[in-house]
Amino acid sequence: MQHLSNIWTLVRTSGKRIASLVLPLSIALGVSSAAMSQSPKVPILSREDVTDENRESHLKQIIEHLSQTIGERNLSKPEKLSETAGFVQDYLETNGYSIAKQEFEVSGRLCANLIAEVVGKEKPREIVLIGSHYDSARGTPGANDNGSGLAAMMVIAKQLKGKQFSRTIRFVAFTNEEPPYFQREGLMGSWVYAKVCRERREDLKVVVSLETLGYFTDEPQSQNFPSGLTAMYPTTGNFIGFVSNVPSRPLLAETIGLFKKHCSVDAQSASLPAELRGVGWSDHWSFWQEGYAGIMVTDTAPFRYPHYHQATDTVDKIEFVRYAKVVNGLSKMTEDLANAKTVAAER
Repeated sequence: MQHLSNIWTLVRTSGKRIASLVLPLSIALGVSSAAMSQSPKVPILSREDVTDENRESHLKQIIEHLSQTIGERNLSKPEKLSETAGFVQDYLETNGYSIAKQEFEVSGRLCANLIAEVVGKEKPREIVLIGSHYDSARGTPGANDNGSGLAAMMVIAKQLKGKQFSRTIRFVAFTNEEPPYFQREGLMGSWVYAKVCRERREDLKVVVSLETLGYFTDEPQSQNFPSGLTAMYPTTGNFIGFVSNVPSRPLLAETIGLFKKHCSVDAQSASLPAELRGVGWSDHWSFWQEGYAGIMVTDTAPFRYPHYHQATDTVDKIEFVRYAKVVNGLSKMTEDLANAKTVAAER
């Protein structure tokens, strides 16, 4: 994408019209301005800085709003999905961002990916993309999946606004990651977005998908893995995972190395075949389909979290002390990637 002052090209994917325009989000989502203005205002929309002292409470406020005030949010509850998009818009705009959107239709309903960025000073066309999905699975309030990933992206964006970087940092909130749209061309928001990035020959140096970041436990034997990997990794679910396919291994090594400089929470990495169970279970998978390197950062979701895709995925299951440390580490990692002389894709 050229910078947000420009208009995206009209393209077609799987016979479905996809338009990406720089417009106010009320237009982007195809709902009335009055409906969008009804998105509840909460204290977290202020410009107050996120500090080490208030990061936990700030993240908790966001996830409580997503999982309790809004609740289940997907195309089976389109008004809730629109409300979530409005909440993300309000938060980012209140913190100084202009919002762009990529609009597309699914079963006659208008869907939108939401985009904001800090334009780089020296290398503005080189992009560090931090993404998360804002929908939840059907039948779940989605506190951890993916309230924790979305809240992390929102807070990182808040922390980095107003700073200067060599590369552009782009934040994208994707729709329709969850079934029945997962890994379906023209329906999964991140794949719709990745296709347009490839067609426009965008230079995405880094793609990071933030997925279920908030569940940690010190119970022995609480961590599982895909078949054949159990002996290679810890059996206690108290770490954060960095996951990639094999071609993205250099990026994986770089990102986890930078993260470990800034965060005391244990981090484990795995570069594995994309077809292995769990490896492609988020929006990073979409960018692999278009030839980009990408990683997922995760608490490993169903391999650890007993409330995955359940009605019990509520805010009380999140361990905010370690989660907040992870979010701060990811923010610092993003800064380093945006200012590094070179990144893994160039080496």
